[in-house]
Amino acid sequence: MNALQHINKYFYKYRYRLLFGILITICAKIFALFTPRLIGKSVTVISKRLNDEITHEAFKNDLSLNIIYLIVAALIAGLFTFLMRQTIINVSRHIEYDLKNEVYKQYQNLSLSFYKSNRTGDLMNRISEDVGKVRMYTGPAIMYTINMITLFIVALIYMLNIAPTLTLYVMLPLPILSVIIYKLSTVINKRSTIVQQYLSHLSTYTQESFSGISVIKSYGIEEENINAFNSLSNESKQKQINLTKVQALFFPSMILLIGISNILVAYVGGMQYINGEIKDIGTIAEFLIYVNMLTWPVATVGWVTNLVQQAEASQKRINEFLKQEPDIKNNNNTPSIINGNVDFKNVSFAYPDTNIQALNKVSFSIKKGETLAILGKTGSGKSTILDLIGRLYDVQEGVIEIDGKQIDQIHLNSLRNSIGYVPQDAFLFSDSIKNNIMFGKEDATENEVIKAAKNADVHKNIIAFTNGYDTKLGERGITLSGGQKQRISIARAIIKSPEILLFDDCLSAVDTETEEKILKNLRQVSKGKTTIIVSHRISSAKDADKIIVLEDGKITQSGSHETLVNTDGYYKELYNKQLSQKEI
Repeated sequence: MNALQHINKYFYKYRYRLLFGILITICAKIFALFTPRLIGKSVTVISKRLNDEITHEAFKNDLSLNIIYLIVAALIAGLFTFLMRQTIINVSRHIEYDLKNEVYKQYQNLSLSFYKSNRTGDLMNRISEDVGKVRMYTGPAIMYTINMITLFIVALIYMLNIAPTLTLYVMLPLPILSVIIYKLSTVINKRSTIVQQYLSHLSTYTQESFSGISVIKSYGIEEENINAFNSLSNESKQKQINLTKVQALFFPSMILLIGISNILVAYVGGMQYINGEIKDIGTIAEFLIYVNMLTWPVATVGWVTNLVQQAEASQKRINEFLKQEPDIKNNNNTPSIINGNVDFKNVSFAYPDTNIQALNKVSFSIKKGETLAILGKTGSGKSTILDLIGRLYDVQEGVIEIDGKQIDQIHLNSLRNSIGYVPQDAFLFSDSIKNNIMFGKEDATENEVIKAAKNADVHKNIIAFTNGYDTKLGERGITLSGGQKQRISIARAIIKSPEILLFDDCLSAVDTETEEKILKNLRQVSKGKTTIIVSHRISSAKDADKIIVLEDGKITQSGSHETLVNTDGYYKELYNKQLSQKEI
């Protein structure tokens, strides 16, 4: 139960509702236990009438009164039972809501390296399946446990008062039940953990298959993919069956033990009645009802234990992520004002998951309002510079300064809110085009959205759609072309008018004519702002104030376009190559 201690703070939060639910549960069980008492009295009355021990008039009065009491007790017990479920189950839903928000918030706080080492399907499974298992513990498991304990205590008091010896015989099977539960609960816990792990694998595989369906179809490997899915499904099914086999031992055991208790009541109670130890025949009937009333609570012991074990396994998986500390921490709680001066001083960086050296002693400076272009071969470290400016990673060596202050001492949200970032792989949400652009500025007006789209040269494409800016996009913007996705991403970045603009090869999917239009617009938009453009094209870099060339994480060339084009090296070679291709 150590993992489930994390939920205690939510129990405390909703303590008054839970206490009210417990009080209602006790009341419901007390009124429910009037039934066997009244039925026992009724049987006794009938027996006395058959033996002519009471008059017909007294028989009718006593029986009628008992029936009325039965109806009233049943109605009150039913009302309290309804209120009990409404109270305790609603609390479990509130806890589920709070826990999902806590997990989601933690997902948002965790660093980029976390997402590189964990699969999306597993993350989804923990916030859905695992949280759902925990909810069953905070609701039904607690409700039925309170129900069972209350019923046992109240029923036991009644039974001991009526026939102590018979009560002891009826309770004989309970120690056997406790041993069975103890033995099976450990096995259930282990197998529940395995089942949840396989569900995560299944969710991950399914999510990746759906996301990469175009690749699967283009390679014609649907059959192989289906076979792999079937294999994983069968493994998951077998683990579920293994768990169910253990769970299946509970209910037959419960029924057997309850059956033994019924036999004991009939035999021992009958013998005591014959011997005169029990005065009323109705006592035996009353005890039989008590035993059968206890059947469901006793049977739920196994089910509740199963729920608790599954919740323990699921909460343990959730805690693994909740206890992880983000690599990137906000070291300054005071919001900062960002102007846009950027300095790299002997910065070296290696990715923690691969240990690949991305940057090696890189130094450069950009002043507010200047534009820096970064060129280089694939894997030279261009995108890494942008990631470090956005503080998606922290440097291992050297210093990055923003406005003369070390980047890790700047308020993290202030830093990121001051950046407009267009990634190399444009990501769009499954929402309208308008909302995707407004993601950069949630309170943007319609005119601002259209202006941003025009500056990104995508306005004409958008209005050509049937629903215009209200057009709903497929997952990851799959309904758009690569160039359209890139341009909407650019519109999303510039609409917020940030102090720092980062463009990571975001014009690779557009033609040179469209590129020229966008660059012309961006020169106007980026006036007075710090702009960094990563590109493979000279056309995107030639108008920058400064240009650097990276190779194997080192700066091999730096200067203006005029300087570099007249200097032997990568930049000149790339310029001549692209110039000759343009002429062709």
